[in-house]
Amino acid sequence: EIDTIAKAFPHIRANQVKAALRDLPELQASGLGQDQLKVLFDLVERLDGLPRHIALHPCGVLLSDATLLDRTPVEASYLGYPMSQFDKDDVEDLGLLKLDVLGIRMQSAMAYAMDEVARVDGHRPDVDTAPLDDPATYTLIRSTRTLGCFQIESPGQRELVGKFSPENFADIIIDISLFRPGPVKSDMVTPFLRARHGWNETEYPHPDLEDALAETYGVVVFHEQVLEIVAVLTGVSLAEADEVRRALGEFDAHAEVQAWFIPAALGKGYSLDVVNQAWKVLAAFASFGFCKAHAAAFALPTYQSAWLKAHHTAAFLAGVLTHDPGMYPKRLILDDARNFGITILPLDVNASDECYRLERVSDGEDTAGPEPAETRGEHRVERIDPQHYGIRLSLADVKGITDAEVARVVAGRPYASLSDFWHRAGVTRPIAERLVLAGGFDSAYGIGSTLPVRRRSQVTRRDLLLQVAELDAWSRATSRADRALAPRKRSTPRPAAAVSKGLSVREQAALQSRATAVVSPQPVQLSFDLAGSASAGDGEQRSGLPEMTGAELVRAELEILGLDASRHIVDFYAGFLDALGVVRSRDLLSCRSRSEILVAGVKVATQTPPVRSGRRVVFVTLDDSTGPVDATFFEDAQGPYAMTVFHSWLLVIRGVVRRTGRRGISLRATGCWELPVLRQTWESDGMPAVWQAMGAQSITPTEQALTERGLQGAAASHSSRPVIVRPVLVHPSGFRMSPYADLKPPGEGTKTVPRKLWHASPGSSGH
Repeated sequence: EIDTIAKAFPHIRANQVKAALRDLPELQASGLGQDQLKVLFDLVERLDGLPRHIALHPCGVLLSDATLLDRTPVEASYLGYPMSQFDKDDVEDLGLLKLDVLGIRMQSAMAYAMDEVARVDGHRPDVDTAPLDDPATYTLIRSTRTLGCFQIESPGQRELVGKFSPENFADIIIDISLFRPGPVKSDMVTPFLRARHGWNETEYPHPDLEDALAETYGVVVFHEQVLEIVAVLTGVSLAEADEVRRALGEFDAHAEVQAWFIPAALGKGYSLDVVNQAWKVLAAFASFGFCKAHAAAFALPTYQSAWLKAHHTAAFLAGVLTHDPGMYPKRLILDDARNFGITILPLDVNASDECYRLERVSDGEDTAGPEPAETRGEHRVERIDPQHYGIRLSLADVKGITDAEVARVVAGRPYASLSDFWHRAGVTRPIAERLVLAGGFDSAYGIGSTLPVRRRSQVTRRDLLLQVAELDAWSRATSRADRALAPRKRSTPRPAAAVSKGLSVREQAALQSRATAVVSPQPVQLSFDLAGSASAGDGEQRSGLPEMTGAELVRAELEILGLDASRHIVDFYAGFLDALGVVRSRDLLSCRSRSEILVAGVKVATQTPPVRSGRRVVFVTLDDSTGPVDATFFEDAQGPYAMTVFHSWLLVIRGVVRRTGRRGISLRATGCWELPVLRQTWESDGMPAVWQAMGAQSITPTEQALTERGLQGAAASHSSRPVIVRPVLVHPSGFRMSPYADLKPPGEGTKTVPRKLWHASPGSSGH
C-alpha cells in the first residue's frame, strides 16, 4: 500500500505532500486525502530534509597526489570506492581540483554500432573522422526524425530543431545551449529564431556588445557572453566577470550584484536604459546557461549520433536498443526502425544473442512473430538484397532470463528442436515457455514462415507449450527415479580436494569453486519431437489447437519482451481511429495552424519540466506507429483529464495545432480519453455515443467557478477562463517554477507499468 501511495505522487519534496493533494487534480481523484492517511502524511512532512544515507556524487572526481588522504577524510562508498566526506562546496573551499566526468551511454551505443557494421560489412566507420559538414546528417536533424540521437530527441528539442533548422556544427552548439533554463527563462529563444530567419532585425543593447553577441543575433546564449557583457560594461577582467556570473546563481546575491553592477556600468559612461536592459538580461540568465565549451563537447556526440543514424541507421538503432541511452522505451525505437524501412527480426534461439544484432536480410525475410491465424496466405521466396538490414531481437529482453541462461543458450546452439534445446540449454520451464511464446522456436519449426521450404509441420506455439510441459514432467520423473535407484554413497569429490592438504579452508573452497566437477554419465531419453517424423508436414494429427491470434501474439510479446515486435498495438484500433478521424504523426505537417485535431497512440513519455510561467505544464509523447506525437497540457486543461494522462497508457488526445516554421509543430491539448474505453463504446453503441462520451467530460465546476481566486489565476496566465492559483517557487534570479515540476533527468525513476510500454532507462547525464 505504501508503494502504491508513493508512486501516486510526482517527484516533490515531502513537505509538499498535503499541498499536492489539494492542488493536483490527479491526486484529488485518487482518494488519498482520506482521514485514515492523515497521520501518515503528517509524519511524511515532519521527515522532510532528514538525512537518510550518504550519497556519492555520480561524476565528481578529485585529482591530487598521494597527500590527498592527509587533507580529506575518506570512507568507502556503497560500491567500495574511496569517497571524500567533504561535499562539493567544502572541496572547492579547500582548493582541491574537482572534475565532473560524465558517463555518457551514447558513447557505448555508438561504439557498438560501429562494431556491428564492421562485423556485418567488413569495414568499420569512424565517427571521429566523420566530416562535420555532411549534408545527409543535417537533413536528418532538420527533419526532426532524431529519436535515439544524443541531446536532440526530447519533444522540446525535436520542436526546436524543426524551428531552428541547423545547417552547420556551430548551429548545433547554439541549439544545445538554447535548450537550457537560462535562455528559456530570459525569453531568448523566440527573439533568436525570429532574428535568425530574418523576421526581425538583429538588435544589440549597445554597439559595444556587437562583437560578443553577433554570433547569436544579439541574444545571450552562452556563459562566455555573460562574461563579456559584464567585462565590457564595467571594465573588470573576465575572471572577475565569472565571479559575478557565479554570484548571480546564489541565494539572495542579486541585490548585492545589482548594487555593484549598475553604478560600475554608469561610471563607464553607459546610459541608464542600456544598463537596466543589460541587467535585466544578466539577472534572468543568471547561472542557468551553458558554457560554450561544454555545449561544443555535447554537440560532438550529438552530431556523431545523427551521422550514424543518417548513414548506418540499422546499426545505430541496434546500439541504442542494446545500451538504452535515451529517454524513450525500446518499443518506440523499434517502431522508428520500422519507419526507416528496417526489418525487425524475431527472437530466435538459434540466432539471437544477448545484444541486438545487425543482420542482412532478403526482401521476404521472416519478420518478428508468426503470421497470425487470421491472416495466413500463400508464401513467396525472395532473393537477398545485400543493402537491406534487419535488427535481431535480444535474448536478454526475455522476462526473468538470467545472464547465465543467455550464455548457455548461445553456447549450446544450434538446436535442432525444442527437445534438443531442453536437454542442452539448461533453462527453467518458465523461461522455456516464455521463449516459445515470444517466438524463439518459430524458425526451428517454420511457424509463420514466409519461406515454404522452412515450414516443417503445422506445429503451433500452443503445441510447443504442451511439449514443454511434457519435457518438464519427464525430467522430473527421471530425476526422481534416478534418486530412488542410485545407491547411497558419497558424492564424487572435486579434483581440487585431492590436492588440498596443507591449505587453509578458504583456499580449499576457492580451489573447489574453480575446479570442474566430475559428471557421472546419465541416461537421456529424448522426448517425442513434434517435427521429427517424415510425415510431420503431411497431415499428421497434432493437438488441433489453432495458432495464436494477432492480439494474442502482441499480448505475449508485451508481457515477455516488453515490445510489440510483430505488430504495433495501435494497429488493432485502426478501424475505430479511422472512423474517429484521428490524424497520424506522419500527417501532422499537413495540418493548418490553430486547427483542432485528434491524435491517438501509446503513451511513451511524460514530463513536467520547470517553465518560465511558474505553472505546471505536462508534456505527453504518444507513439501511433508512424512516429511520435507530442502534446502539451497546460494547467487550465489538466483538471478533468489528469487521471487519464498519468494513469492510462492508450490515449486519444484532442488539441489545437501550433505551427512555427516549416517543420516546427506542437499540439496544445484540450482533452484526453482512454482509447480502449472509446473503442468499446463505438463497438457497442456506435460513433454518436463516442462523441457524447467525449463531450460529457469537461472542466470541473471548481475550475469553472468565477471565484476571485480563479479570476486572479486567469489574469496571471492570460487565460480566457478562470484558473486556480497554484503555489509558485521563485528562484533568487527571478525564475518562477511550479513546486510540482520534475527536475530529474528524463528517463529516471519512472513508475512500474505494463512491461516497457513506459521507459525506465537511467538515461544519459547530459539529457
